[in-house]
Amino acid sequence: MSIGRHLSVRELRLVRKLCVAAVAILVSSPSGADDDLMKAARRTFKPIPPVVAAVKDNPVTREKVDLGKMLFFDPRVSGSEIISCNSCHNLGTGGVDAGPTSVGHGWQRGPRRAPTVYNAVFNVAQFWDGRAADLKAQAKGPVQASVEMNASPDHVISTLNSMSDYVVMFKKAFPNEESPVTFDNFGRAIEAFEATLITPAAPLDRYLEGDSNALDDQQKAGLKLFMETGCSSCHNGINVGGQDYFPFGAVERPAASLLPTADKGRSAVTKLASDEYVFRAAPLRNVALRPPYFHSGRVWSLKQAVGVMAEVQLGAKLSDKEENDIVAFLNSLTGQLPKIEYPILPTRTDTTPLPSTEK
Repeated sequence: MSIGRHLSVRELRLVRKLCVAAVAILVSSPSGADDDLMKAARRTFKPIPPVVAAVKDNPVTREKVDLGKMLFFDPRVSGSEIISCNSCHNLGTGGVDAGPTSVGHGWQRGPRRAPTVYNAVFNVAQFWDGRAADLKAQAKGPVQASVEMNASPDHVISTLNSMSDYVVMFKKAFPNEESPVTFDNFGRAIEAFEATLITPAAPLDRYLEGDSNALDDQQKAGLKLFMETGCSSCHNGINVGGQDYFPFGAVERPAASLLPTADKGRSAVTKLASDEYVFRAAPLRNVALRPPYFHSGRVWSLKQAVGVMAEVQLGAKLSDKEENDIVAFLNSLTGQLPKIEYPILPTRTDTTPLPSTEK
């Protein structure tokens, strides 16, 4: 499997069979079964390290993080000056908004559920369709989208240059640049802040690190089932997903309410018919904190989401107990969220652009 190419239905079925066989072998022995389950889990998942994540081509410094934090919370970078990054990626509610899809400029509703910003630095790419290679590119997208923040790079730069505190902060964050207040550096600063938004020390992390008591019996049963059923063929790695692209409805097409026909997914990025209704596998870290689910935001129950995914992705019909066990395991993915103090933002001046609510 290569990053950027989604698995075919045939490949997904083969992967599921291999997962079932591998896990069955590893946990077939009654004695030492917990040790075998831990070994199988370590093959599939990785714990989140308790340190700030590194990002490519953008060294994370305290100055950038402090600046990026202010920009993340500042609504004045939007055209209406009432929408900030935190509006749709609320750090108090799992890094997402109330859903099902975000409300943007002029009360327009976006087409997709807002992805969580927590642990987003570990994803292979950003957005459901992977159209942004990294967080610095992602940060600049919603600002310019008319349905979201409805601003422009010029509006952002004019706003930031109008406040001397921001100018000073940009100079400190990018000390080797003659004119550091740029739209690219706006994205880099937000990326540096978002690299700090990691949630280590979840029960699963502690289990992977050797604490066999970090998961209770039901969570262990759910973990085993998660791997045996084939869920982990798409949801694996450090973020328990977010590493590759897969068709939504690999075995059975979901209801139109869950898979709107107008949203062709990744094919809008690649221009390939084979990528129609293909999306990046959702990262499942902290998934219990952020209903509703799926890119369409149409399912409010995590248990229901588990049942839907089993049927349409794997062709499996789970029992009530099996769904509950997997939900228990998914609850073990809730980590320690960083404590974020809301920043006091620089005061606007007479030269700060005025807000506009025009569409």
